[in-house]
Amino acid sequence: MKIRKGGAEDLPAILAILDSAVVWLNGKGITAQWGTESFSARAKAVEQVERTMSEGDPWIAEIDGVPAGTMTLTPHPGPHVPPAGEPEVYVRLLATDARFHGHGVGAALLAHAEAETRRQEVSLLRVDCFAGSEGRLIAYYEGRGFTRTEPFRVGDWPGQILQRRL
Repeated sequence: MKIRKGGAEDLPAILAILDSAVVWLNGKGITAQWGTESFSARAKAVEQVERTMSEGDPWIAEIDGVPAGTMTLTPHPGPHVPPAGEPEVYVRLLATDARFHGHGVGAALLAHAEAETRRQEVSLLRVDCFAGSEGRLIAYYEGRGFTRTEPFRVGDWPGQILQRRL
């Protein structure tokens, strides 16, 4: 697996990964996390992805040259989460293409996020996630060394902020 820095030209690949994740989630009966419609079919979602990418550094994980996962690291959270009040690196739009589930893509991207946070000489790495589905995604992050901080809601959507001190 190779992790490379992405750019605006990677928007189609990032949208394809996110779209694949929506299909995978829906196939598991999880429709509340990212909805049932693909990111690429929703103009506001595409704008949000473009905006997030422009606010930070998109990263692409590739397996045999094929985009397998993505995340964007920004110096602040999205609009639904308050900033930490200290320098931070925030993991946003973390997703694995459904074809590569079980290959450690998410864990590799999170390890890369840790390395980038240290490289920037920042000690706080944060992420937020969907808190529904019996907290499975929260448990995933906790298994990678993150601890829960504050829960939040965006309308009916339950979220959880997690952090890792480095």
